[in-house]
Amino acid sequence: MTFQDGGSFEGGRVRTRRGGRGVAIGGGLGGLIVLIGALFFNVDLSPIADGLGGDTGGEQTEEYVAECSAEQANAARDCRLSATARALDTYWSDALAPLGVAYTQPGVVSFEQATDTACGSATSATGPFYCPPDQTVYVDLGFFDDLRTRFGASGGPLAEEYVIAHEFGHHIEQLTGLLTAADRSGTGPTSDSVRIELTADCFAGMWTGHAATTVDPATGVPFLAPITAAELADALSAASAVGDDRIQESATGTVDPESWTHGSSEQRQRWFSAGYDGASVQECNALEAATL
Repeated sequence: MTFQDGGSFEGGRVRTRRGGRGVAIGGGLGGLIVLIGALFFNVDLSPIADGLGGDTGGEQTEEYVAECSAEQANAARDCRLSATARALDTYWSDALAPLGVAYTQPGVVSFEQATDTACGSATSATGPFYCPPDQTVYVDLGFFDDLRTRFGASGGPLAEEYVIAHEFGHHIEQLTGLLTAADRSGTGPTSDSVRIELTADCFAGMWTGHAATTVDPATGVPFLAPITAAELADALSAASAVGDDRIQESATGTVDPESWTHGSSEQRQRWFSAGYDGASVQECNALEAATL
């Protein structure tokens, strides 16, 4: 998905952390377990992380992503993250207003190696996640390479933006009370854990479907150019790549629906598509869906 040429996006929205503070989680099976367990899910990471590693040492620095042009947002991941956050802020502020829900911006942190959060210490192995206690989205931008090389997604800018939109979807669930209403302790194909993830996928689809008509208040023109069929295919490929069944089969050679926490590849694509095709906030609420 292409940001409209000629515009620019104010800095100060995304924090970038670099350095080694936090908990080190080794590679191999331990890292894979954490990745599968935390990927795209608002979990407390500290019990897992504390059992798998120690302090990485070193100092961590933090700075904000500076102002970026549209051309930079189309070429560089840190600028794309910042611009995507701005576009999501504008869309959800307008979309929630008719429901009487005040939109508050979630924090957005791009980190390298490891970072501390209100949900515990995290590393790159955890994948992108939303932490409800500090209402912040965390992402190591290197994950987008893993999404393509390890999980088999086709890649592309819209695939990356789908990931961020999904995590913002959890923030919308927080603001609307869905996270509080859900029992996220269970697993299985009809569990609330799966329903919360499919709702976030649907919310991501809602934003994607409106991104090319959501006007940047700073420029008076839409944030993004119309989505092409190839770009939409990239987003659907990313949704499929992180389905429980696909990850399980790749990791273990078997599929166990009773341990699902995110939904199948087919479900994730379908709920994203529902949002993209015009579903409302209420229609995206998978907690109340008779079938998934």
